[in-house]
Amino acid sequence: GARHMMGLGVLSRQGVLWLGLFALILLAWAAILAQVAQAPIGLWGVLCTTAAAAGFFDLWAMWALMAAAMMLPTFVPALRTFVNMGAAGATRPIDAVALVAGYALVWVLGAALGAAAQMALSRVGMLAADGSSLSVWLTTVLLIAAGLYQLSILKAACLAKCRMPLTYFMGRWAPGLPRAFILGAELGLICFGCCWALMALAFVGGTMSLVWMGLATLFMVLEKLPQLGRPLTRPAGFALIGAGAVLALRTLLT
Repeated sequence: GARHMMGLGVLSRQGVLWLGLFALILLAWAAILAQVAQAPIGLWGVLCTTAAAAGFFDLWAMWALMAAAMMLPTFVPALRTFVNMGAAGATRPIDAVALVAGYALVWVLGAALGAAAQMALSRVGMLAADGSSLSVWLTTVLLIAAGLYQLSILKAACLAKCRMPLTYFMGRWAPGLPRAFILGAELGLICFGCCWALMALAFVGGTMSLVWMGLATLFMVLEKLPQLGRPLTRPAGFALIGAGAVLALRTLLT
């Protein structure tokens, strides 16, 4: 009857939501693959090989594309939880769109920090054409800083919220699009607090490196899952600190 048709309508709207999200993720990865394939003649190659001279907004666009490809997949568990709350009438598919928009806005702004860092490091000659570090000490600092952050209280606090999105929503939820957008932005800030140090390792792996991007995305997705994530976080921190220490010692002894 009418209730069944209403259920189908909600289901179809949810389907459009998920298709849209995964389309965004696939388009971001496809754009990155296309640009890397064209390097050094493509936009990506031009930006990375001339980062010191590139316009800030061009670099910002590049980092925003990376953020979309790498961070939207990590948001899927939280979005699924939010959408499932619709079964109790708490949320609508349009609210979920606002949630994603708030989350994405934070990472678009965060991408500006990545672009600014790349521009600054390139201008002082510390980055190679592919966006990777030319300085052993920059690499060492990035590895050890990321490792220490993996072990920090702030990282643990951010991860706790990422791993329990239902608890977070239950404590913060209120109806309406503006509130959904705010919740998304708050989750974006929490996610940024969780992942910024790992994203900074782009300057170790190279901002053009598909291998680094793929591995980092996989790790950040797994790290936010309650069962799989907990055994990963601290060992990864110790591994990063160890790698940085070995690199520093090898440099000092040679």
